[in-house]
Amino acid sequence: MPLELEAEPAVAAEIFGDRLGLARRFTEALAQHGEERGLIGPLEVPRLWTRHILNSAVAAPFFEGQAADIGSGAGLPGIVLAIARPDVHWTLIEPMERRTIWLTEQAESLGLSNVTVARMRGEEWTGGRSFDVVTARAVSALRTLLSFTAPLVRPGGRLVLLKGANVAAEIDAAAKQVRRFGLTDVRVEVVGEGQLDEPTRVFVATVSR
Repeated sequence: MPLELEAEPAVAAEIFGDRLGLARRFTEALAQHGEERGLIGPLEVPRLWTRHILNSAVAAPFFEGQAADIGSGAGLPGIVLAIARPDVHWTLIEPMERRTIWLTEQAESLGLSNVTVARMRGEEWTGGRSFDVVTARAVSALRTLLSFTAPLVRPGGRLVLLKGANVAAEIDAAAKQVRRFGLTDVRVEVVGEGQLDEPTRVFVATVSR
């Protein structure tokens, strides 16, 4: 028997504002089809709002201009952020065909004209340093992730990477890569405190050269 989608938290209205209807439609679609299409695990539906949708959405203020989500997968955070920030143009980079089909379907269904889907790995991007901000969530450890996210950011742009509770240790382990890619103003921002039971930890850095 399929697990039930958790009740929509009241704070969702505060976070999404007048975009809540779109967030609700995406969440319901992911709950209904996510497991069968290999997008989320079977245990994620009962915590989909709190662990995934709102966890992604609270990072929305960090973005501007042209943004990319590397390894967008089910659209976490890319589709969620495209809903929350219609003023930002999002390129969702994802190598798996079934996932790019899903991302394209959702962007079209939700009328997200600010979304472009690109089927490739981050390291296969040929558009140069095109983006003001690059993000990723639950893709790989920071020392690996930096090698295929930082090269896509324009000089002076930012990395905004959604990480787990061990982000400080990941930063220490990635010291060589931080120097290699000329990252400055490296910090961890904790967002969603007072809104979410488990706030979101965001690795933020400027790509200075």
